[in-house]
Amino acid sequence: RFTQTGENSPSGSRSQTRPAHQTDRDSSMHFSSRTDIEAPIDFVYAALSDLEAWERAAMRRGADVNRTDKLRAPGVGMGWHVVFRFRGKQREVDIRLTGQEPGAKLAFSGAGRMLEADLSVDLLALSPKRTRMVLHTDVRPLTLAARLFLQSMKLAKGRVQTKLNNRMEQLSTEMESRFAASRPR
Repeated sequence: RFTQTGENSPSGSRSQTRPAHQTDRDSSMHFSSRTDIEAPIDFVYAALSDLEAWERAAMRRGADVNRTDKLRAPGVGMGWHVVFRFRGKQREVDIRLTGQEPGAKLAFSGAGRMLEADLSVDLLALSPKRTRMVLHTDVRPLTLAARLFLQSMKLAKGRVQTKLNNRMEQLSTEMESRFAASRPR
């Protein structure tokens, strides 16, 4: 289940309305993180938008990934059904690529049984060989149990934010290594 972003809306606001209990800003959780990468913006965007590589990476970590769209070329509307184990339970999530600005931005939405989320990755060229990557996420509960889960996460937001920042730094280091390896010596 995905809601599409509004076509004429510059802010990407939702084109469908939601019940008041689902749009309550107090029940959603927002995260953002940024990192600078010693690689050109075109290289970073190409690595991030290589969605087949991300599919393979998820499968190497034990996830079952199935495409749900019929698109012949990569682009907005691509979708995946992902099944994975997290905290001892099997989880299922449907993910869709909702926005793409070549060289600048990727946006995804996802929904599971209890939560839905939006994620965007923005890129900014700081210099010809340095790129800033900014990640924004917004997680919303779909059930009362998910609301309670997000409330408990808010209490541990510092630890969750630290984990996100560390993962962003790890991704940055991986991209820098790949860029260095791709350059002729």
